[in-house]
Amino acid sequence: MGGGHTPKIAGTVWGLLVLNTLGSAGAKTIVPLPRSLIQMATMGALVAAFALALAVNPRLRIRASAYVFLLTLLLVTSVISSAHLESGFGALFRCARLALFVGTLWLLSRWWDGGLTFARHHIRMYFAVLGSVAAGLVISPGAALPDLYGGRLVGALWPLTPPQIGQYAAVIIGLTVLLVLGRRTGRASAALVIVPSLVLLALTHTRTATLGLFIGLALAIGSLLLTSGAARRFFTWAVLCATVAAVGFASVLQAWFLRGQTKENFSSLTGRAKVWDALLAAPRTTGEKLFGVGLGDKSFGGLPIDNSWLAVYNEQGLAGVTLVAAIIIVLGGVALLRPPSLQRACAIFLISYCAIASYTEAGLGDASPYLLHLALAASLLAAPAEAAPLATPDVPRRHIPRWARARTEVP
Repeated sequence: MGGGHTPKIAGTVWGLLVLNTLGSAGAKTIVPLPRSLIQMATMGALVAAFALALAVNPRLRIRASAYVFLLTLLLVTSVISSAHLESGFGALFRCARLALFVGTLWLLSRWWDGGLTFARHHIRMYFAVLGSVAAGLVISPGAALPDLYGGRLVGALWPLTPPQIGQYAAVIIGLTVLLVLGRRTGRASAALVIVPSLVLLALTHTRTATLGLFIGLALAIGSLLLTSGAARRFFTWAVLCATVAAVGFASVLQAWFLRGQTKENFSSLTGRAKVWDALLAAPRTTGEKLFGVGLGDKSFGGLPIDNSWLAVYNEQGLAGVTLVAAIIIVLGGVALLRPPSLQRACAIFLISYCAIASYTEAGLGDASPYLLHLALAASLLAAPAEAAPLATPDVPRRHIPRWARARTEVP
């Protein structure tokens, strides 16, 4: 079914989804914000997004989407796992949130036509979020670079952690670079996005986001090498600059990468491995192994899990892990089968980034920025909508000239 021109309100809906997935936990802000107030704002944004999507698509026209269908199955699995209330009534609330999130994506799927409209909305909204981070850094450098986080950049106006900021910066840098290579945006406007975002990414000292950016861009640009001279030139210069930086600034890069940690702490992934081992060693019933203990706060024993696969296993069991793996495999397979294009390259970047980040970040099993990134990838991989045929008005036969009437009559 053709979606037609994407209405401007769809961009507003996408922005509200971004706001909802920012979360409510993080660093201390300059002006203390009660967590309940932040939760009301984020949940209100999701309700508003669903209401607006329903208002702009009242006939519930949707496009077939394997990604959203698999998300719907993941929602069913989440409800099954949360019904036992092992994680409390909060699990059912998180299921309702995921249901609104998936429902909004279904309503927006009508306008998923392989275009770059939602990619531009994605960049604008996350750049606005980074703008608030930069403003907090200017207003209060001490609050934005607290000792509690080892001097890493946090959100001083809205409670954002360094990994969150690094993720947002890396994603919009990668997408903007690809838009420049595809000549879909000017170099000056792209520089206004890329340069500040790179600075913020460096200040977060987020290794996962940095590796995801470089590896994701390498894969995305690699998919364009055979069809784009700009991609080949950029790839050549990038390899040359990376080689020079590795040789000339090896000690500086190593210090930035280690963040002052000991080799033991680094090898255990800042203590994550201990939590992972404890989670896997915990006794579970057959039901908990299959469907998990219900949607929670992505923690185990009071400590963050920081791994999407283990978080899904803990909360949605092996069924959830299977569905999340299917999402990555299906999106990746569709991307590989598509002919080379800018949209395909952007999708490859997003899919590879989320796959890399899933090792040290949670979020693939619940409403999160990662699911929103993958939703954008799904929209980029959607087949172009077929143009609707022009309607031919019914003209009474007596008003048709005799010479024309003879040509249109069926023998």
